[in-house]
Amino acid sequence: MEYLVIDIGGTKIKFGIFSKQGIKRFSAKLDTPDNKAEFTQVIERLIRKYRNQIKGVAISVPGKVNVKKGIVYHGGSLPYLDEYNFKGVIQAIVPTLKVRLQNDGKAGILGEKWRGCLQNDDNAAAIVLGTAVGGGIILNGQILEGSHFQAGEFSFLPNNIKAQGKECFTGTSGSAVKMIEACAGILGLANRQDGRKVFEELAAHNSKIWPLFSEYCRGIAYLILGLQAILDLDSYVIAGGISANSILITEIDRAYEQVASGTPFIKPVIKQASLQNDANLYGALYTFLQTVK
Repeated sequence: MEYLVIDIGGTKIKFGIFSKQGIKRFSAKLDTPDNKAEFTQVIERLIRKYRNQIKGVAISVPGKVNVKKGIVYHGGSLPYLDEYNFKGVIQAIVPTLKVRLQNDGKAGILGEKWRGCLQNDDNAAAIVLGTAVGGGIILNGQILEGSHFQAGEFSFLPNNIKAQGKECFTGTSGSAVKMIEACAGILGLANRQDGRKVFEELAAHNSKIWPLFSEYCRGIAYLILGLQAILDLDSYVIAGGISANSILITEIDRAYEQVASGTPFIKPVIKQASLQNDANLYGALYTFLQTVK
């Protein structure tokens, strides 16, 4: 028997079947619905489709997550998931099916710690760039949950005291989706989510969009500097769909050297997530395997 693993993002839901050893049999993705009713229908369809070949369901989801109860609070970039009971929805279909949730940022770093580029790092953070900015922190080899399951919610770090509401938070300025859309708009692309084309133009240093991209990377560098002042970590792994583009890591690293100039901090390693878009899937499964006996 195997496991259904689901990674819920603000724009896409990725899912796949994995073995206990972390071998991915296959994965696919679909659009994330914009309301709770349609979202529930998607989850129910997946459970019914794979119910006879799985022994558990592992889920990565934005928001504050109670791992054992299977409930998410606030929902991050998907506010309609506030107080959503995944365990209840899934076990209403298959009562004996084990379910475990993990916050998407924590899942990302746990995936890299288990199967990726952080296997030898005991003090590190993952910065997950997507619809907002997810995060996860490992201290002394252990995931930092926090007293209220909300450690690593980098999206809510304020970075603009002159702004109001969501505009003052890192989740807005650090949104990879918003950055791609802004660049696509400048380029006049019909598809404002065409990240592939945007990064092709960035690789060519297109002067129309490079300043916007450079400013974006500088913002992530400031995020790392702020975290480093508190946590003093060895490394930061950049995850999320756009992390597959090496130019992103190079520019964030370059920006960090600039913004950290004059500080006494030893420079941490800033590296690309080796699991890239699959990090959350592996981390969700790892959480399941560690908490379900």
